Amino acid sequence: MNKKDIANIRKQFKVHNDLLKISEIFNVYIMKETSEIYHHQSQPFEMLEQEQQELFMNNFKKVLTGQLDQKLFELKFQRNVENNSQLILHQGLLSDNSEDWKEQMLLIVEKMLKDKQYEMDIVVTFIRGEYLKPMKRRNEETEENERDAVYSHSFTLCSINKTLDPKKELLFDYVEKKFKYNIVVDPIINLNAPIAGFLFPCFTDHTADVNRILYSAAKPNDIDPDFIETVLNAEETMTAEEDKFVFEEIVKDVTGDQLNTSTLANVYEEINRVVEENEDEEETPTLGYKEVERVLKSSGVEEVNTEKVETAFQKVIDDDKYELKANNIVPKYNSKSIKIDTKVAKISISPQDLSYVKRINFDGKPCLLIEVEEDTVIEGFTMIPEAFGDTKDN
Repeated sequence: MNKKDIANIRKQFKVHNDLLKISEIFNVYIMKETSEIYHHQSQPFEMLEQEQQELFMNNFKKVLTGQLDQKLFELKFQRNVENNSQLILHQGLLSDNSEDWKEQMLLIVEKMLKDKQYEMDIVVTFIRGEYLKPMKRRNEETEENERDAVYSHSFTLCSINKTLDPKKELLFDYVEKKFKYNIVVDPIINLNAPIAGFLFPCFTDHTADVNRILYSAAKPNDIDPDFIETVLNAEETMTAEEDKFVFEEIVKDVTGDQLNTSTLANVYEEINRVVEENEDEEETPTLGYKEVERVLKSSGVEEVNTEKVETAFQKVIDDDKYELKANNIVPKYNSKSIKIDTKVAKISISPQDLSYVKRINFDGKPCLLIEVEEDTVIEGFTMIPEAFGDTKDN
């Protein structure tokens, strides 16, 4: 799934939307002391009060919110795994019987509880529904409605939420005119911050892909490898942060950790060009060792060859066949995404302006030189030019 596919389905999660039909909701309460199922309950989603529906809809949207490879990850299922979650979820998806679907979802919960001790009570919520996507836009001339023909996709979504201890509060009773200590023992289910979740299957444009699952992490670049491997039975993945680190280490190894700002700006510009050229493609553009070699050469890095880059891949990630996702390794190109942190100043600059910054030595001291094309204003005062090296007041 690309960000457009995810945005399309996420925006459907609202009450009274005829393009999204949630048939059933299934909640499973798990105790932290025993890591066992304490209670589970299912019911038609439409039987919930509207306020409850809205709470859950917001929760489901949060599961599907975040950047790809940072908080959301499209994962491939492992092959030849016993009791494979892909088969469990697919059987649940195909089932017309509510009890059969719940039975399959409980098998997923059992996998979550195996050799796992949670620090708090948690609630696992499953929904199954149908996502309808119009085949074409409304035609004003023929008055043909865009919803006359739709693609229909069945799905299962899971949201995992922790519980919070109830607040201890002091209340004032207007009738009896006295202060009361409010005692509440029921735990609060925190639907505002899911700690994990997933969507099965993945959707690309109007096609469902049962060989992939969309995993949602609690925080950006903070995945749960054990959940991915043992619960979802999916292949391991790299976060955007890890991808960027790998790229940086490979470039450092190839260049001997020596790279001026102009060359680095060229590298980012070349990678950004790759991203923009493939912006409308379904597959995210990737860079293997040959593409990295081409990028470095075209950016002005000297003494680069295939063997050196291939060896760097092997050394850094132990896989010379690994492909880096271009979106992950280039900073946000049109925003001040590069931070330069020094003892005396913190500077934010965009990758496309990096070539205006240079590190120089002056009077035997390292300095940053920033080329500007306009007046420099500090606290409302326009700085006047000084002779290079002249620190006297004017």
